[in-house]
Amino acid sequence: MAEIRIPVFADFYIWERDLSERFIHSGGPGGQNVNKVASGVQLRYNPRLGRTLPWEIILKAEKLAGQRLNSDGEIVIQATRFRTQEKNRADARARLIQLLAEAAKPPPPKRKPTRPSLNARRKRTDGKVKRGQIKKLRGRVQDD
Repeated sequence: MAEIRIPVFADFYIWERDLSERFIHSGGPGGQNVNKVASGVQLRYNPRLGRTLPWEIILKAEKLAGQRLNSDGEIVIQATRFRTQEKNRADARARLIQLLAEAAKPPPPKRKPTRPSLNARRKRTDGKVKRGQIKKLRGRVQDD
């Protein structure tokens, strides 16, 4: 049996063997059938045991996972949105890949601080002086 790679982002991937799925009863749509069939999926992935992602991405993914990260270090995703097991499996995998792809994105570039030009600073001070003179004229009228 061939190993299956699941692409995540650019050169990053995870192995399908590193995913574990458990099928659970779904509380979503399905009518009377919902109580008989386990159509929901609980997908588990431990990024530290996968050994295919760089350490920085693993740490960022764990941070992004939030409450979906359990005490064993597994990212747990529950998918119960659809009526069929296949659609819920695909949904859970897509959400895991989306989370890992978000973690793999490079951080935005740092803001390069700039300074106002000399002309801009002069305009600002000239405007302030002019406004001050207008306010000064509003004072009490003095009799000479």
